[in-house]
Amino acid sequence: MAARIIDGVGLAAGVKQDVAARVAALARTGKRVRLTALLVGSSPAGELYASRQAEACRAVGVEYDLISLAGDVSQREVKQLIRKLNDDPTVTGIMMHLPLPAHMDPARLQYEIDVVKDVEGVNPANIGYVVYGHTLIAPCTALSCIQLIHATGEKIEGAEAVVVGASEIAGKPIALLLSEEMATVTLCHIATRDLKSHTRRAEILVVAVGKAGLISADHVKDNAVVIDVGINRITQPDGSKKTVGDVDFDQVKHKAAHLTPVPGGVGPMTVAMLLQNVVRSAEIRYETHLR
Repeated sequence: MAARIIDGVGLAAGVKQDVAARVAALARTGKRVRLTALLVGSSPAGELYASRQAEACRAVGVEYDLISLAGDVSQREVKQLIRKLNDDPTVTGIMMHLPLPAHMDPARLQYEIDVVKDVEGVNPANIGYVVYGHTLIAPCTALSCIQLIHATGEKIEGAEAVVVGASEIAGKPIALLLSEEMATVTLCHIATRDLKSHTRRAEILVVAVGKAGLISADHVKDNAVVIDVGINRITQPDGSKKTVGDVDFDQVKHKAAHLTPVPGGVGPMTVAMLLQNVVRSAEIRYETHLR
C-alpha cells in the first residue's frame, strides 16, 4: 500500500488564510504588521528569494521592507542597523538573509535581533525558550515539520522519533520541538554509527541532511511518518536538473504510511511558518506594549 502524500502546498494555504485573518484583525485596531529583511551583498538568487518573500508577505497583508547592503559593509555597521530596527516601533519583525559574506559572523548578528522581533526564531534566546518548554518563536523549518506531522493525525506523544541531521537551523530545533511534544527522540549526525539501526526504529523519521537519496526503503520502519527536509538539485542522465529530497521517494512511498514530497512538502510550509511567526511577533509586541 502506497504512503499517503502529505500536501504541504494545501496545508500552507490554510496557514496563510489564518495569518491574513490575524493581520486584518490587528489592522482594524490600527496595529501594523511590518517585516524588515536585510540582504547583505548582491546576488541574483538572493534578490529573487527576497522578491518572492515580499510577494508572500503582501498576499497576507504584511508590510515588507528590504534593506540591501553592500557586500563589504562591516559587521559593526550591520549590528548598528539591527539595533536601530530593534528600537523602531513601526517594525514588528526582523530577519536576515543568509549566507552572509565571509567576514561576518551570522550567529553574532542573529543574537543582536530582538527576541520578539526575531521572526526566524534564530536568536539563541528563542532556542533556549524551546529547551525549557516555553516556546516563544521557533525556527520556521522546525515548526513546519511539526505541523506536517500533526496533519497526518498520528500521535507524537510517546512516539519513537529519529531526526537525521543536526544543523542549528533544522535538525537540532526539530529534535527539541519533538521532545517538547513528549516524543522519545534520537538525533543522528555525521558521527552516528550504523544509521539504519536508529532509523528502522523510528515511528516518526525526519531527515534534514542535504544529501540526495540518503534514506532508502531499507532505512524505514513499516508505516512510519517520514518528513523530508532536504532540497537537492541533481543532474539526470539526459542532462536536465531535478529537485529531490534526502529520501528516495520512489522507494520509501511503498513502505511509509505518510511521506512528504520534494518539492511540495516542507518548503511551502516553511514559508507559511515564517508568515505565522511574523504575525505572532506583532501580536506579542502589541500585547507586551499594552501591559
